[in-house]
Amino acid sequence: MKYFIVFCFAIAFTLQASAQKIWGVVVDAQTQAPVVGASIRVKGSKLGTSTDLSGKFILAHTNKADSLMVSCTGYGTCCIRCDSSLSVQLKPVIAGLEEVVVTAGRQEQPRKDIPAAISKISSNTIREAHATAPYQLLNKVAGVYMVNLGNEQHTMAIRQPITYNALYLYMEDGIPIRPTGIFNHNALYEINTDGIRDIEVIKGPASSLYGSNSIGAAVNFNTAKEPVTPAGQINVQGDKYHYLRAGIQGGLTAGKVGFYMAGYATHQEKGWQDYTDFDKYSLSAKVSYPLGADSKLTVYGTYNYLNTQTPGNLDSARFYNRSYSSNQRFAYRRVNAFRASSRLDHNWNDDNHTFLTLFYRNNSTGQLPSYYISDVRNNKGQYIKSTGQLNELSFYSFGLLAQHTVKLNFMHSQLIAGIYLDNSPSSFYANFLNIKKDNTAQYYTGYINTDSLIDNYKIHLFNAASYVQYMAEPVKRIKITTGLRYDLLVYNFDNQLPPLKTKYKQQEHNRYDVLAPKLGVTYDLQKGRGIYANFSMGFQPPETNTLYNSRQLTPLKQATYNNYELGGWTSLFSQKIRFELTAYYLQGKDEIISLLQADNTTQYANAAATTHKGLEYNLLVGSVKSLAFRIGGTFASHTFNKYSEISGGKSIGYDGHQMTNAPKWIANSEITWKPAFIAGFRTGVEWQHLGKYFTNAANTKTYSGYDLFNLRTAYRISSGSAKGLEVWFNVMNLTNKLYATTVTGNSYGDTYTAAPPRTLSLGISHSISKL
Repeated sequence: MKYFIVFCFAIAFTLQASAQKIWGVVVDAQTQAPVVGASIRVKGSKLGTSTDLSGKFILAHTNKADSLMVSCTGYGTCCIRCDSSLSVQLKPVIAGLEEVVVTAGRQEQPRKDIPAAISKISSNTIREAHATAPYQLLNKVAGVYMVNLGNEQHTMAIRQPITYNALYLYMEDGIPIRPTGIFNHNALYEINTDGIRDIEVIKGPASSLYGSNSIGAAVNFNTAKEPVTPAGQINVQGDKYHYLRAGIQGGLTAGKVGFYMAGYATHQEKGWQDYTDFDKYSLSAKVSYPLGADSKLTVYGTYNYLNTQTPGNLDSARFYNRSYSSNQRFAYRRVNAFRASSRLDHNWNDDNHTFLTLFYRNNSTGQLPSYYISDVRNNKGQYIKSTGQLNELSFYSFGLLAQHTVKLNFMHSQLIAGIYLDNSPSSFYANFLNIKKDNTAQYYTGYINTDSLIDNYKIHLFNAASYVQYMAEPVKRIKITTGLRYDLLVYNFDNQLPPLKTKYKQQEHNRYDVLAPKLGVTYDLQKGRGIYANFSMGFQPPETNTLYNSRQLTPLKQATYNNYELGGWTSLFSQKIRFELTAYYLQGKDEIISLLQADNTTQYANAAATTHKGLEYNLLVGSVKSLAFRIGGTFASHTFNKYSEISGGKSIGYDGHQMTNAPKWIANSEITWKPAFIAGFRTGVEWQHLGKYFTNAANTKTYSGYDLFNLRTAYRISSGSAKGLEVWFNVMNLTNKLYATTVTGNSYGDTYTAAPPRTLSLGISHSISKL
């Protein structure tokens, strides 16, 4: 009997010795950032767990002989043997439509669950592009044309013509980078692209979740996470036109504190176009601290500075003769943009998650715009004088975004509810300038500042919103999503001009109340196939610079857009081939447009109704014998339903005409070669197509568009003493094509924004991990 008791104790001791707790962390193999929500399962059993907000996990009662399966959406699955302490590195994979999309509900969820057209620019695409400006990244997205206006200045065309209007919402980590009412078509020069993890584009109206201006698209820049193990990179690049750029990024986790920073400096002098010198400095930093296993505090700040000369557009003679001289040498734009946020995440349990973000903005833009320099002539066309203006817009913001997500057993549903508050005082002044001109040379030689103010006002902007989104699965693989958002927008205007020098009241109060609904359905056909349908509404309140412009005489109300959308996706050959197709029909009414007057001045009015319809396509073919390619684009029609202009003292209607600057076909395709016999080498050719479009509402003048080719080549060393070293050589505009990124029609002729000629750039970087 005693031998039996000893035997039992021995067995118990052996089992106790073999059972253990596993502590570990799961990180991204490229960035060393923690992977949140990764699944850890003991192979062949139901035992498992998932990583917390810091990428860490604890798994009890495992055996040393067990194998662990580690997986996460967007990453390859990893199988490892158990050990008491683990650091698991997951490699990102080229995911299909299952890829994670953060901005869809301000949280991670599979793409196939979202009834909308969404595209994602991955961290790998960003790393390999070595872009010098955001347009080189965003133009890779099907249906997107980001217009390069030079020196990181830009405008956009997504489900809209090329426009400078407030039809897009730009966000960073789900927070708008500017408040409602102060849209800037150039706003993305306020982004530190070296500190970005990935970019997501939600096409079409999304006001039910994000609020105003998310009509053509909502674009979200997700910032990089702090690495678990020390990692960093330094890089420098330049081109033949004296463009220089140097950047540094890196971070680590010391104890519980995670830290990441990224920054770059750009300088250009004596570039290919006259009077285009500029400097850009960007710096971002992020600090995180876990408050236990279920809570995490993240503090983030970013500062972006831009100082650029602005030469203005070219007339047709100078453009087609490749004469890139400027007709003045004093216009400029100077931008200071600072943003900070503090976010607290808390997982109450597996089914309930809350986050609260407090944010702050401080922004100023001072400029002497080249587009305001103009000649004054009498009725006989004789020159009298030239005028311009000096202006500055500044604002600061205090705001809050809070959201709670709960998963319910009822129909496998999920409920999201949130509130958004944005308090943004702003000020604007514009000073009248007398411009000196050499009429013989047709050259503006300088300016005289006057005591005459065109505008001088302060506005207290306030936006309060609440939103709810509910997703349910009433039938297996069919998910219905409904959403509703209420926005209260209040503008309190305080005119600083004396009563006798203004056409506006000294005080004015404007209020806008908006309800924005959404209804969508997805049907997962399995095996990488699915379809969706969607109705959504977008709204655009008046911008402050139109509503309170001293020349603005007409009261303005909000514009609304109704969108109907149908799409689908399919995958073939184990997702090596993936295809996505979307059809949309978008109607706008009470649109705020600029009407051209007989004297070439403009007046804003709710005077237009438009229809936008199109087909967006995207074909991705994974690596086949070291080759991969994508084909993406859009066929679209943009039509005036109601529109008129004044010409010769008469109002001329253009109902039914094609809208100006509205190409019917936009495409971007790319083929990439990564030969297996040269590890770390890659080369690719990109084709950008912009179709023909009208430059005037009468549809009598056109621009033919262009076809552009870009070449990118790089070699990265992945082993040995030079591990992490990468050299790249990019050739933008490979064929040295003469083209304009946009053409603007005027009563006296078209003006052209010239694009760079063939540009050869060379760069080198060194990445270090586990210092």
